[in-house]
Amino acid sequence: DALFGKRTEVKDSHDRYANIEVSYLLQKMESYRGLALLTSNLKSALDEAFLRRLRFVVEFPFPDVAARAEIWRRIYPRTTPTEGLDPERLARLNVSGGNIRNIALGAAFRAAEANRAVTMTDLLHAARFEYLKLERPLGEAEIRGWDVGGAP
Repeated sequence: DALFGKRTEVKDSHDRYANIEVSYLLQKMESYRGLALLTSNLKSALDEAFLRRLRFVVEFPFPDVAARAEIWRRIYPRTTPTEGLDPERLARLNVSGGNIRNIALGAAFRAAEANRAVTMTDLLHAARFEYLKLERPLGEAEIRGWDVGGAP
């Protein structure tokens, strides 16, 4: 996003150099003949000149509850030991697919450290950490009904 941002009115030397960098990248895109994959989570911040030079733009919408449940069903390989995971409850976490991956990975590390299967408790701990990174509170409605009482 920093590289492909919109050019702005020049107010200081930083703006001038940022605009020069954007122009340079646009020029390189014009002459490049290979395959390039560009990603952004903020399409509105991209300079329109970049979008004009892209042949295909694939948008991945924020997943709804059903999509999040499906992501949770598939997040761990079959060889990962899990116990009592509830994809429907996990889908209440209002996060993107990337955040789901971070939560799942954090929970797996926590469980592996204790040499046991991944549980809802591990996922709750990892979700709390992920929400701290997002600077968002983990809502009671998102974790209502999670059976994490006696788990480690």
